[in-house]
Amino acid sequence: MSERLSAREVIALVADDFSEIPYPARQSKPDGPLAWQGYDVSRARAAERTGESESVVCGTAHIEGTRAVLIAFEFGFLGGSLGEGTGDRLEAAYVFAREHRLPVVPLVATGGSRMQEGMLALTQLQRVARQSALTREAGLPQVAVLRDPTTGGGWATLGAGADVILALPGAQVGFAGSRVRPADADPSAYTAEAQVAAGAADAVVRQEDLRGTLGVWLRLLTSSSSEAAPVPPSLGATGLPATGWAAVLRARSPERPRAGAYLDAYFTRRTALSGDRCGGTDPGMLCGFGEHEGRTVAYAAQAGTATRPAGYRTATRLIRLADRLGIPVLTLVDTPGAANDAEAERQCAGAAIADLFTAVAAARTPITTLLIGEGGSGGALALAAPGNTYATADSYFSVIAPELAAAILKRPPQETEATADQLRVRPQDLAELGVIRGGSGPSETGG
Repeated sequence: MSERLSAREVIALVADDFSEIPYPARQSKPDGPLAWQGYDVSRARAAERTGESESVVCGTAHIEGTRAVLIAFEFGFLGGSLGEGTGDRLEAAYVFAREHRLPVVPLVATGGSRMQEGMLALTQLQRVARQSALTREAGLPQVAVLRDPTTGGGWATLGAGADVILALPGAQVGFAGSRVRPADADPSAYTAEAQVAAGAADAVVRQEDLRGTLGVWLRLLTSSSSEAAPVPPSLGATGLPATGWAAVLRARSPERPRAGAYLDAYFTRRTALSGDRCGGTDPGMLCGFGEHEGRTVAYAAQAGTATRPAGYRTATRLIRLADRLGIPVLTLVDTPGAANDAEAERQCAGAAIADLFTAVAAARTPITTLLIGEGGSGGALALAAPGNTYATADSYFSVIAPELAAAILKRPPQETEATADQLRVRPQDLAELGVIRGGSGPSETGG
């Protein structure tokens, strides 16, 4: 577990400089809004112990050169709990961020809402959610860092509501804090590592790497562009396949370059999003943001496996975030199709695919697609940009795999190859049919 840092210490860890923003003054009643006996004494002790007057410190800072609004929780002040005064500061921070067009970086360490202020403390979550939503609508990114502990409403708003969620190793993270969860609950489920594995957070980052990681994310997410991402050059075969079945065999070849090779060649640096925020991850769908020729491009790339519902939801999350931030998107299509096992159905495969189709169709930011391998049915098409899809010479696109098409048509297996020709799945066929614009190189399909 990482060392538990104070608000000022974590600010010093990640920021090049820091300037606190002004907070609104609040006239507090004796012992708070509920007249909770001893509350003033508890606050005074917390202030003396931490040197802070509230459970959050908010201000502006440069992180690796990018200016941002920082919200740092002080866990030593009544467990970093949220009260009315905390809500005042959080609202002021978000308003300042919108007025100055700055990203927001919550550095969260909280036990939840403050008991001594009762329901008035709990309603601060609605207040924070409103400010976060307005900031999202303004097209400003939010990158949260989960410290130890991040529980209760702080996790369910500032943490889980961020666009990108990073966590320190071993941090306790979960909606239920240690004192309120069931006695027999598995403590390993309430960790940063467990949240990443469940798709609820993007990455665990070591304390010594936090400044650099935040710097990369902030640079990438604050760089918008109206220009479409360039088509990556083909890394594989160049000559076009003679038959449909030859195209299928090429695309299925284990020697063919996969998504990882294309992403490595395309980006000078990149960083990954992980998880669908619904309890799942799919290693066969690579999503994130990278730098290409000096500008940010988002990417969602199938890695050649049957895509799981979590993969489609993660790609949808990526495309909607890029669209909101005005960042162009590159998608790489390579899947035999959507996963069709019983578990995929229980995880709502149809709804996940439908939502991705909708996200691509509704996107205002330009999306560029390159078919780099198998294009298996709707599970592949969902990731493809209408009117801006290209293909490599070692790829194919089909309404369904030729073997399955032959079976549906009640043809014997020996007619599979002829069926592949009839389906016109080759890159040059796709270009002639108008399904794709051309190849990733001008000579490949005449595009």
